[in-house]
Amino acid sequence: MYANDPELSGKYLGTISQDFVKVADMLRETAYQIKKRGISDYPIFPVCKVEQVIGALLIPRGQMENEWNYYASFLQEFVERGLVDIELESDFAAAYKDPEEFACLFVIDYDFTHFVFIPYPED
Repeated sequence: MYANDPELSGKYLGTISQDFVKVADMLRETAYQIKKRGISDYPIFPVCKVEQVIGALLIPRGQMENEWNYYASFLQEFVERGLVDIELESDFAAAYKDPEEFACLFVIDYDFTHFVFIPYPED
């Protein structure tokens, strides 16, 4: 089994989903502002339980009874850092889901690092 096997996402989806509900409104608003201000059409939210350097800290662990730290970033930073290959940038953009309906999370947890699109809760 590969250390970064996407099949492992189910293991994280439950805990992330429970946590995500607590912060979803703030993430949705942040994604809207990133697009509205012309920063990027592809907001990405790195999520981890420890500090990391990708993006700007948006919601620290515990602020909203959340177990994960949420950071705000966007596709260009991921390309600049080499996390998304520049030659695959258009593929990533094509696979990117509507940011008004889905949050693009970049889950970082020990031997699992993966992009996850999770739908915002319905109002």
